Amino acid sequence: MSLSNNQPLPSADALVYDEGVRERTDILHERVRDVVPEAEWPLHAPLIDAINRLKAERNAVILAHNYMTPEIFNCVGDITGDSLRLAQVAAEAEQDVIVQAGVHFMAETAKILSPEKTVLIPDLEAGCSLAASITGEDVRRIRAAYPDYPIVTYVNTSAEVKAESDICCTSSNAVPVVEAIARQWGSDTVIMIPDEYLAKNVASQTELRILTWKGDCEVHEKFTRAEIEQLRAEHPDAMIITHPECPPEVLRAADFAGSTGAMSAFVAEHHPKKAILITECSMSDNVAVANPGTRFIRPCNLCPHMKRITLAKIYESLRGMRFEIEVPSDVAVRARASLQAMLDLSGGGRPPAFDTSKPERRADYVSV
Repeated sequence: MSLSNNQPLPSADALVYDEGVRERTDILHERVRDVVPEAEWPLHAPLIDAINRLKAERNAVILAHNYMTPEIFNCVGDITGDSLRLAQVAAEAEQDVIVQAGVHFMAETAKILSPEKTVLIPDLEAGCSLAASITGEDVRRIRAAYPDYPIVTYVNTSAEVKAESDICCTSSNAVPVVEAIARQWGSDTVIMIPDEYLAKNVASQTELRILTWKGDCEVHEKFTRAEIEQLRAEHPDAMIITHPECPPEVLRAADFAGSTGAMSAFVAEHHPKKAILITECSMSDNVAVANPGTRFIRPCNLCPHMKRITLAKIYESLRGMRFEIEVPSDVAVRARASLQAMLDLSGGGRPPAFDTSKPERRADYVSV
């Protein structure tokens, strides 16, 4: 397949698994053999082969979030990781085209940080319950009600919400961002929106007063302490590793809590014989590929938005250069300032963990 012969590119459903595709993708199949069933490979391989060849011709880079399915994450993703990692890479991308294998707010973030690039998302309906929980108008109302407190916005939000905020954060850097902005403002109170559970978990890690918004991740809010205790009883030799978008009582019952990047790093460093990741379904598959010595128990919840991104849609996105993300310039300038403030604080090294032994502290809701 080549663009140089001026022949129209075949549609995704016209691609076939032949000897050439097999030879070019065998090495990738070996990488994911334990998490992608043998019977499925002939369905994935033609798309993987076509995507990898086409992105070279398009001068494109694929940013794949940790929640992508393993055939996307491991076989076509060029840069992989959590939201912070992908934001950092988007700001430094050298390619002309960025394809976001993730959800809409991630593609917006990439466009804000690389405005001169063409940023594509394979499905415009790949949204986020957190991003949908708050609007720019909501943030303006919060600002009017609490003018003396800085507003920290989780990166899982729209460009408009970021534009109305003082600084962004991810689950990788939420605690240091909150403490840094409090020092800059000389404030003992920080407003952290929109994820109430991330805010409550941050509150337990700092002496600052945290105010928040009633937004939740539909994947992580479903986990309960009773479920964790049952898993502990059934698998007493397993390390239970959870995400700070889960309710605080879930973190209290776990062995480790941190961002998806921190979770991956913990498994790689500690090599547990058995691990239970309390997060989105595909995360365990992708961490398993990198850590074959660990057995993973998978009590996951599926993110329907992430799963809208498929190999076929990634191929069609590159084939037709769709769907291009645009952010109004006035919004982009202000959103970039809040994102850049975050990136300026972000150092290298392993993402910090949440101390699950610390007692829960209140994070009250804003009143607007």
